[in-house]
Amino acid sequence: MKEKVEKVLQEIRPYLQAEGGDVELVDVTQEGVVKLKLKGACGACPMSTYTLKLGIEQKLKEKIPEVKEVEQVF
Repeated sequence: MKEKVEKVLQEIRPYLQAEGGDVELVDVTQEGVVKLKLKGACGACPMSTYTLKLGIEQKLKEKIPEVKEVEQVF
């Protein structure tokens, strides 16, 4: 499933990079929890939780039904 997640992140990355940020895949658990690290401007942005939950998590769940949750790691 890690490869599927990385493929979807490649679709999202240009939008984050346009704002000076990026995302790094840290892990995907057996339970379907995707652990991501927001980098650059996204890591320090006060809206990063919204980006993570309403943007990235929603897109991953839409494209990969096995994804149950997305967590941010620091």
